[in-house]
Amino acid sequence: MLGREAEGLVRVPYPGELGQRIYENVSKEAWQKWLAHQTMLINEYRLVTFEPKARAFLVGEMEKFFFGAGSKAPDGFVEPSGP
Repeated sequence: MLGREAEGLVRVPYPGELGQRIYENVSKEAWQKWLAHQTMLINEYRLVTFEPKARAFLVGEMEKFFFGAGSKAPDGFVEPSGP
């Protein structure tokens, strides 16, 4: 994802096979980028993270973010500007 070598994760960040793949292939820096992207998705789509449908959506987006074509921001999303 970053296109360069970077420090790996200390532990498996997510349960199951997907978590193991992430642990083996994703750096700490890329994981932090995912966490920020995930937070944006939760906020923009107003997801309730304990709902199964929302969890399934986030898992699908995580898979795309790391191993697919990438997870996209919602249409019309504008990145906040700095201070």
